[in-house]
Amino acid sequence: MAEIPRFFGRRRGKRLRDAGQARVQSLLPDLTLRLPEAGEGLDPQRVFARPMRAIWLEVGFGGGEHLAWQASQHADIGMIGCEVFVNGIAALLGHIQKGALGNIRIFPEDARLLMPVLPDGCLDRVFVLFPDPWPKKRHAERRFIGGDNLDQLARLLRSGGELRIATDDPTYQRWARDQMTARQDFCLVSGDDPTVKTNDWPGTRYEAKARQAGRVSHFLRYLRV
Repeated sequence: MAEIPRFFGRRRGKRLRDAGQARVQSLLPDLTLRLPEAGEGLDPQRVFARPMRAIWLEVGFGGGEHLAWQASQHADIGMIGCEVFVNGIAALLGHIQKGALGNIRIFPEDARLLMPVLPDGCLDRVFVLFPDPWPKKRHAERRFIGGDNLDQLARLLRSGGELRIATDDPTYQRWARDQMTARQDFCLVSGDDPTVKTNDWPGTRYEAKARQAGRVSHFLRYLRV
C-alpha cells in the first residue's frame, strides 16, 4: 500500500456563515471528485457532464476566484480544483453558484492523493498559485514545487502543456526557479521579467494582499517538453 502523504496545512478557519455552510451541504456533494477504488485509475474526462476540450488542474485554489474566472472564460475546458481548506471551498462554491459554472469539479483533499490516479498526459495546464512557502530551511521538503510532485506533474501534463507558478515569497521564488531549472522536462517561457503576467492570468486576493504588504509577486510559466 502506498504511503499516504502527511499534510501540514490548515483545514478550517473561521466558522462558516450560514450561507457558506448551506453551499457546502447542498452543492459540494455533486461537485466532489472522489478517488477510485485501490488499484484503479481515474479518467478526468468522465467526471464532467459533457466532453471537454481539455482538462486544467489548480493545486490549492484558495478562495477560488482564479479558478472561477478561468472556468467562466473557458466553458469548454474542465477545471479540477484541489483544496483542503473548507472556507476556500465554500468561497469557490459561491462563485460557482453566482456564475452558474458547470465545468468545475472539486477535490476537497490534498492534491498529492489525486495525482497518482490520473492517467499520463491527461492535463493541458496546471496552476500552483501562491502555495505555502514554508520559508524555514528545515521545512523545505514541504514545498509543493519539487521532487515527486514535479515528477507527477511532468507525467500528467501532455507535451506542450503548461505549468503556471505564482509566489510573492523571495525564498520560494528562488526555490521554484532552481527546482524548475534543474528539470530537463520543462522549459521556461515567461520571459526575462517574472513580475509580468499574461492577460489571461487574473488577480487573486493573495496577490492583492502581497502588493499591499510591499511584496513583489513572480509569475512563472513553463512548458512540458
